[in-house]
Parts: sequence; C-alpha cells; structure tokens
Amino acid sequence: MIRAIAVDDEPLALDIIKEFCGKTDFIELQRTFTQPTEAIRYLKRFPVDLLFLDIRMPSISGLELLKSIPQDVMVIFTTAHREFAVESYELQAIDYLLKPIEEGRFLQAVHRAKDYFDYKSQSGTEGEKEKFIFIRADYSLVKIALQDIVYIEGLGDYLKIHLHDKKTVVVRMTMKAMLDKLPGADFIRVHRSFIIPFSRVESVRNKMIQIAGESIPIGASFEESFMELMEGR
Repeated sequence: MIRAIAVDDEPLALDIIKEFCGKTDFIELQRTFTQPTEAIRYLKRFPVDLLFLDIRMPSISGLELLKSIPQDVMVIFTTAHREFAVESYELQAIDYLLKPIEEGRFLQAVHRAKDYFDYKSQSGTEGEKEKFIFIRADYSLVKIALQDIVYIEGLGDYLKIHLHDKKTVVVRMTMKAMLDKLPGADFIRVHRSFIIPFSRVESVRNKMIQIAGESIPIGASFEESFMELMEGR
C-alpha cells in the first residue's frame, strides 16, 4: 500500500484528490493539508511514500516544500499553472497534473507511481525488475519495456528511444546515463550516437548494422568491442 498525503490551499481540490484516491486499491491517503507548514511538521514525524502537492500556495510553494524535506518521496504535482513544469521535472516528479484534474489523467499518474513504487520496493524477482526501465520524459515518469526498444539515438542533449509499434520517446539524457540504466548483457553502444539491443541485430555488413529496416553505423572506436561481443554470442 502506498502511503500518501495531499497538500493544497484549496479544500475543493483536496476533496477531488480524496475522491479519486478512494477509487484505487493501492493508495492510502492518510491526511490532507491546506497549510504547507503543517504538512512539513507531519512529514517529520510520519514519513510517506507519495505527495500530491499543489505548487502555488500563499505561505510556501510546493516546490519549496519538497526541497525542504530530507526524505526520498514520490511527488505528483497538482497545479493550475503550466509554467512550473520544467522545475518539477528537475525535482524528479512522477507526474504533473493540471487543474481541473480529470479522473482518467489522475489514475494514469497514480499508476505510474505504483509501477515505480513496486520497482523500488523490489516486489518482483531480479529477472522481472530487469524487464523495464523508468525514464523521465514529458514532465512525467515513463515505464519502458526493454523488449520494446529497437534502438536509441543520440541527438545533442537529447536521446530518442525508438520503440516497436509505439511512439518514440524523447528524453533529455546523456548516452552514459542511459547505458547505466540498461543491462550490459543485452545492450551495447556501437557509435557515439547509437545504442542497440543485441536481440534486434539482423545483420552486420560493411560496418553497418541492420535493425528493423534501419542502418546503424558502427563507430571506429566501438567496432572491436562490438565484434568481439557478437562473435561470443
């Protein structure tokens, strides 16, 4: 069960969050607060797993509240203001919900939180956990199945994760950071701009890898390690 609290200076907004939480079987909404300072005092005594957090409040903003608490906690921002999306992304928010919050969108956000909570809690076996990675994109947390990754392409400060029969995910992330998330036995960097899964390789010819109708170049500095690993598989 995910322990949660909600902080918003609008009582009606808290009533809506309470109603929507009641429609899940995995969130225990322990308390609601209209005063951020009271929420901070509560969190010092009773750690929780998830915060529903308004951003623009009179005494202290939701962003300031989150920065003031030492515990590692998931957060779903609930706000009427789009302009805080970038900063919420930098604070590792699970999701960013714009008011008025629709029930379907709320349930999508809390299911993302549940997926991440289960992952962090190591509820499954090691093999099961390695089937997915979590990526922050579009101001929310995105769960990606490793088997869906066709290849990953670097474009300046961004990566494009090309997926099988799904929309490409664009994320602000380095190639190294992505490699750290991926299982090394299944993925390899073959070029300064490309990471591929071994399972997707169809053929290799003239320093070009064929994957799903695409030609991926092998960089000179990656060729030897790639060929050694391919020959050993």
